[in-house]
Amino acid sequence: MSDETSIFIGVGGGQPQSLVLRRANRHGLIAGATGTGKTVTLQGIAESFSADGVPVFVADVKGDLSGIAMAGSPTAKNADKLVARAQEIGLTNYAFSDNPAIFWDLYGEQGHPIRTTISEMGPLLLARLMDLNEVQEGVLTIAFRYADEEKLLLLNLDDLQAMLAYCAENADALSARYGNITKASVGTIQRQLLQLDSQGGGRFFGEPALDIHDFLKLDEKGRGYISILAADKLMQSPKLYATFLLWLMSEIFQTLPEVGDPDKPVLVFFFDEAHLLFDDAPKALTDKIEQVVRLIRSKGVGVYFITQNPIDIPEDVAGQLGNRVQHALRAFTPRDQKAVKSAAETFRANPDIDVETVITELKVGEALVSLLQEDGSPSPVQRTLIAPPRSRVGPLEPKERAIIQSISPCAGKYDQEVDRESAEEILLARGQAAAAAATAAKAQAEADKAAAEQAKVEARQREAQLKEEARAKAAAEREAAKPGMFDKAIQSATRAAASSVGRQVANELGRAIGGSSRGRSSGGGIIGSIVRGVLGSWIK
Repeated sequence: MSDETSIFIGVGGGQPQSLVLRRANRHGLIAGATGTGKTVTLQGIAESFSADGVPVFVADVKGDLSGIAMAGSPTAKNADKLVARAQEIGLTNYAFSDNPAIFWDLYGEQGHPIRTTISEMGPLLLARLMDLNEVQEGVLTIAFRYADEEKLLLLNLDDLQAMLAYCAENADALSARYGNITKASVGTIQRQLLQLDSQGGGRFFGEPALDIHDFLKLDEKGRGYISILAADKLMQSPKLYATFLLWLMSEIFQTLPEVGDPDKPVLVFFFDEAHLLFDDAPKALTDKIEQVVRLIRSKGVGVYFITQNPIDIPEDVAGQLGNRVQHALRAFTPRDQKAVKSAAETFRANPDIDVETVITELKVGEALVSLLQEDGSPSPVQRTLIAPPRSRVGPLEPKERAIIQSISPCAGKYDQEVDRESAEEILLARGQAAAAAATAAKAQAEADKAAAEQAKVEARQREAQLKEEARAKAAAEREAAKPGMFDKAIQSATRAAASSVGRQVANELGRAIGGSSRGRSSGGGIIGSIVRGVLGSWIK
C-alpha cells in the first residue's frame, strides 16, 4: 500500500496509517516494552524506506537486525504469523524479499571498519566527550593548533598522545606563544585518552577515514542501502559509542547541504535501544543529539529512536519527535504508570480511544500510531496493526554475513588500515635527531676537552724538554769555558815559578830593606817580612 509519497505502516481505525515521506525528516519514536514487537516494526519501516530509495542507518544493538539483508522464508519460525498479519491488514501483494545492506563494525569483526581521524574529530568534540574543564580544553586546543601550524597530522590516539607529551616537554616555549600549558592539565587529558583507548578507541581513530557519502548509496534498482552497525559489543564501551555518535552526527551535519523539506529524506537514522544511548551518557552527547535533532531536519535527515519506555528520551529530544509508534507498556510500578500517562499525553487525542487504557492492552504487533500529515500536524492516535517485514526476522549466519560483505560496494575500501607518517613518527624522529645531536655535541665536547688536556700535557712536556735542553746547553757552555789539562799544567808551572821568583825577590828586597834599617830601628825586620809577603802573594 506504500506509494511514492508515503510509507505504509499498518491499518488502524479501518484506515491505512502511512508515514508521509515529506514529513519523515521530522524524526520519530518507536517505543514499547520488551517483546511487544518494536524491533520488528523498526525492521519493516527501515526496509520500506529502502524500497523508496532512502538510505538507512541502523545501530543493531541486539544483533538481530542483520536478517534485513536476506529474504524471509515461509519455513522460518513465526513466518505463518507474519503472513497471517499481512492478510489481516489486506496486504495482497505480500511476499518475502531481501534488501541491499552494508555491514559496519568499529572493531572490524562483523563488518567494514569505521574510522575517523583525530583531526576530523577536532578539539571541541573531544573536550566535550572527555568532560574537560576550560583550562584543559585550552591545552587540547593548543596541541591541535600547534600540530596544524607545524603540518603534523593527528590521525590516531598515538599521534595525539605524542603531541601532548611534546607540549608538556616544551611547555615554557609554547606557553609564551599560545598561552599557559601545565603538566597537570596534559596529564588529565592523557588519562582520559587512555580510558577511551581501553574501550577500543584505538580502532576507531585512524585511516582510511569513513566517507559519509558511503552511507548515502543506492543499489542498481534505486533502493537505498541499509547500513547496519554491529553495536552489540560496542554498547559495552559507552565512551567509545558516545565518541562515534558525536562524530557521526557532527560529520553529517557539517557535510550535507541544506535542503529544507525534500520530497523524501536524504538519510534516515534508527537508534535501537535508545535508553542505552542516554543512560549515563556524557552531557556533551545529549547536548549534541538535541542540537542534531533540532537542526539536522533541514539537511533532509530523519532520526528515529527505538526504546522500551518513552520517558527514557530526554524531554528536549522527545519534543522534536513528530512521528510516533507506541507499542504496549506495562503498568506494574509507579514508574511504569508514569510512563503510560506520559505516553498518552504526547498523542493527539482521539475521542474513540482511551489511550492510557489501550496502551496496556495492545497485543504483539499492535501499536498506537500518530504520524505527521501533509500539513505537518499530527494525526489523531489510532490503534494500529503494524505491517510485517518482508525480510528475515533474526540474525544472519556468519557465512551469510561474510558473503554479503564480500559483495558490498565498500568492499576493500576500508578493510586495510593505513598507517602513514604522522605526528607520532615525526615527533619521534625529531626527538631522535635531537638526542643524536645532543650525543654528538657531548661527544665533540668530550673530544675537545680531551684534545685540550692532551695539548696541555704536550705543552708541559715541551716546556720541560726546552728547560732540559737549556740546562744541558748551559752546562756544555760551562764545561767548554773550563781550561784544559795542558793549560792547567802550564798555569801551575807558571804559578810555581812565579812563586819561587817572588819569594827570592821578596827575600832580597827584605834583606835590603832590613839591612839598611837594622841600625836605626828594630822595626825594619817587620817591614821586610811584609814586603816579602806582598810580593809573594802578587807573584802567585
